[in-house]
Amino acid sequence: MREMHLNLFIFGCGHHRAAWRHPQSAVEQLSDISYYTNLAQIAERGKFDAIFFADWHAIDNIADGPRSYFDPLTLLAALAGVTEKIGLISTVSSTFTTPFHAARTLASLDHLSKGRIGWNVVTSMFDSEARNHGYESMPPHEWRYGRAAEFIEAVQKLWDSWDADTITCDRFGDYARKDGLRAIHHKGEHFTTQGPLTIPRPPQGQPVLFQAGASDQGRALAAEKAEAIYAVAYDLPAAQDYYRDIQRRAKLAGRDAGIPVMPGLVTYVASTQAEAKAKQRELDELLPTADSLRQLGMFIGQDCSGWELDAPVPALPPLEDFTGPKGRYATILRILETEQPTLRQLLGRLAAGGGHCTIVGTPEAIADQMELWWRNEGADGFNLMPPSLPSSIEDFVEQVVPVLQKRGVFRTEYQTDTLRGHLSLPLTDKP
Repeated sequence: MREMHLNLFIFGCGHHRAAWRHPQSAVEQLSDISYYTNLAQIAERGKFDAIFFADWHAIDNIADGPRSYFDPLTLLAALAGVTEKIGLISTVSSTFTTPFHAARTLASLDHLSKGRIGWNVVTSMFDSEARNHGYESMPPHEWRYGRAAEFIEAVQKLWDSWDADTITCDRFGDYARKDGLRAIHHKGEHFTTQGPLTIPRPPQGQPVLFQAGASDQGRALAAEKAEAIYAVAYDLPAAQDYYRDIQRRAKLAGRDAGIPVMPGLVTYVASTQAEAKAKQRELDELLPTADSLRQLGMFIGQDCSGWELDAPVPALPPLEDFTGPKGRYATILRILETEQPTLRQLLGRLAAGGGHCTIVGTPEAIADQMELWWRNEGADGFNLMPPSLPSSIEDFVEQVVPVLQKRGVFRTEYQTDTLRGHLSLPLTDKP
């Protein structure tokens, strides 16, 4: 039976840029593993498919607030030991990582967690990140996506360099079958790696591959290789357009099974609509204007610090003329077209989630919208982006999850032990 998928996207003190400023925020605890343990266990109590960490390779402006603290792959190793069922997903940059390093680290984590690891492959985007890895600036978009496709191919070859039953531990014979592992001799445009990997095949065969591309090349890569997709969708029509395009591309690539698509979702939950709006307003009022304008400028690729706050947003270039990351920019254009906000109103709208779908209301109202998307080719589930942590995810688990469970669209208990199982994906036992 088809069920909704839910991931928790853990991001600092929450996805609202002012969350860390709140008097009750956990900003002083970001260096304490117990903070992340608590969040992971809340999500596991809510029977979520997985928790997810993004990653950055540079500091933009530390005064704006914390994005992250620990290296996410290191953090997953710690969280594997304090959780039992929930999946553990980290972003991995194909621009800044070699296939052997990624394959060995992720295989190790899959063994440590007994089959609960996923990897979200990104090409990264900022020049400040590139300069920390020996580049003068970020390589061209087409080059990065070509590297990403080859990166995925080489990593998966390394995992396949071991058969599932290679280790025999025969005390009267051999430790392992010699014919159970092999060199891969990969030599491509971007990478050369001989193999085999130095660690046996992961319990899942291969950790689950996520992708989040919104550009044409990103969608093509996701449709061809991804096993699950993170998406940006401002409203249901935008979500349906993306969902149907991905499934169409997947069929053209010769893939039969549908790829689970999980748009980002920001929720403010309370027993009444007025109380939920008050929670949103409380965070919005903590938002420094200068920081918000700087963030908007990053999204749209131009300086907007001199724009008038209570006037309409000046006309922006069309999507086809924009040279930066196109997914978020397309969402901003859609917000401007649909809502026609003033600059001040747009800053508030982008403060949490940067343009992802935002629902403010009662548990039933939020569940209504989630179910509407789920039943109408808008989503197979959602990547929850709580505006404030841990309070917003506690609200969601305690108030919204029971409504979804009562309606029979979300699990009441885990039925499997692996991330592949939670996502109804097959194990890849053999190369």
